[in-house]
Amino acid sequence: MPVSRAAIVGIAGPALDAGEAALFRAFPPAGAILFRRNVEHPAQLRALTQALHEVLPAGAPIMVDQEGGRVARLRPPHWRAHPPAGAIGALHARDATAGLRAAWLTGALIGAECLASGIDVACAPVLDLRLPGAHDVVGDRGYSADPHAVASLGRAMAEGLLAAGVLPVAKHVPGHGRARADSHLALPEVDAADLSGDMLPFAANADLPVMMTAHIRYSALDPDRPATLSPPVITETIRGRIGFPGLLLSDDLAMQALNGAPEQRALAALAAGCDLALYCPGDTGGNAGVLRACPPTSEAALARLAAARATAARARQTLDVSALTAERDRLLAS
Repeated sequence: MPVSRAAIVGIAGPALDAGEAALFRAFPPAGAILFRRNVEHPAQLRALTQALHEVLPAGAPIMVDQEGGRVARLRPPHWRAHPPAGAIGALHARDATAGLRAAWLTGALIGAECLASGIDVACAPVLDLRLPGAHDVVGDRGYSADPHAVASLGRAMAEGLLAAGVLPVAKHVPGHGRARADSHLALPEVDAADLSGDMLPFAANADLPVMMTAHIRYSALDPDRPATLSPPVITETIRGRIGFPGLLLSDDLAMQALNGAPEQRALAALAAGCDLALYCPGDTGGNAGVLRACPPTSEAALARLAAARATAARARQTLDVSALTAERDRLLAS
């Protein structure tokens, strides 16, 4: 099989079609990401992930956005409902020990469900601050306005995911919490000169294996480009000031915060310093353009992915899902 391209892409529906399989064999993506359109029931999802593993390079991750709350692709009645980060943050404000435990339990339970479905990367936790007056695109996806609480709760959730053998993806570095626009729809502008609080949760969790960038333009860091496309933000802030050495993913390059054809966006993200470009819609033309344009996955990115997988393998535990569910239910009811 040809070497993987430095992109992770979505697929169109609940099964891998012949055209997608042929494209992935000819121009293998570094991984795949799933959404609600790809998820129907457990047997279907297991068949889909197995089909993906058969055409993707060995060790290629299969990802899903599964934070809990409103961002959940695996939902009842086939999978558990998980609380939003805001509910766990509220518990933490009342009882710090209980909140941290609930965050860990949520990560472990989400991770167990993902792994049972053939998914090995969950795009969580959200380390963005939940700030008053900001756009509600973060809202209750954020734990708190307190950077220290966000850092601790995000760490706990990430460790729960790792205990299940699933890689966490901390997002959206260097911080989406001040945005007054939804980057799915427009490019947010953040003019604050002091972003130390926004960055604190990421710096405190810089040893986590994977992070995802923000499609936000921070005037104090780079007045011309959003973080995903900014060499100064990635090199000086994310790799430098925050100190993150791990695998860096772009956020979804199809979002309207960015301009240009999908392949142009992907190449710009890679040139800025992202390890992998993420393109989520699953449309045939976009996938083909991105995969044909992207270079092979770099040796540095492959090494970071291998290190991430080793971290998950070391952290994995045997989990009693029923007992963990009952414990979380008791904590959230308190």
